[in-house]
Amino acid sequence: MLLVDDDAKVADSLGRALTDAGFEVVCCADGVSALTQLDVGVFDVVVLDLGLPDMSGFEVLAAARPQRVIVLSARPELDARLQAFREGAVDYVQKPFWAEELIARLRLHDPSPGDLVVSATDASLAGRRLALTGAELAVLRALVERPGRALRREQLADLALGDPTLSPRTVDSHVAHLRRKLGPDAGRVATVWGIGYAYRPGGEEGPA
Repeated sequence: MLLVDDDAKVADSLGRALTDAGFEVVCCADGVSALTQLDVGVFDVVVLDLGLPDMSGFEVLAAARPQRVIVLSARPELDARLQAFREGAVDYVQKPFWAEELIARLRLHDPSPGDLVVSATDASLAGRRLALTGAELAVLRALVERPGRALRREQLADLALGDPTLSPRTVDSHVAHLRRKLGPDAGRVATVWGIGYAYRPGGEEGPA
């Protein structure tokens, strides 16, 4: 989980409560740090305060898609709530709040793995369309069409992107962005250490 809140006391106490409840928590105190974490990591859920010191929490919310976001805010007005939901938030918790209530809401929104459907033009997971680039969709299709089979990076570059001479880092970059967009199901695109990547519906890592 990514917890974004510039109030050190709130972040500390809530972080401890969430850790005690079994969550693994990464904390950020500003929007820039949050965007950096979202760019390099995959989170099951983001708990986001709207009142950040360097930018609007709504900017972070827009960038967090398609990961699940629960908004924390002292703003009681309906407009703020509606905007949060329009930007993709799954819940809105007004400050002050009880940590126990937030944890209960997190449990409520905890998803089970859904069906992944991939076509020539798009992909959806549990009925939700994934906002993939053409390259990301091609990489996903190449893996899904060969379930359980480990593909080397140069194989993926050839099969998905039509150029086996592409840098392995280019393939890694596409896979990293694809995993971020898969959210809690990122483990479906598994790393096969020393080889490359494989599609595994169960989400487990390891040798193919």
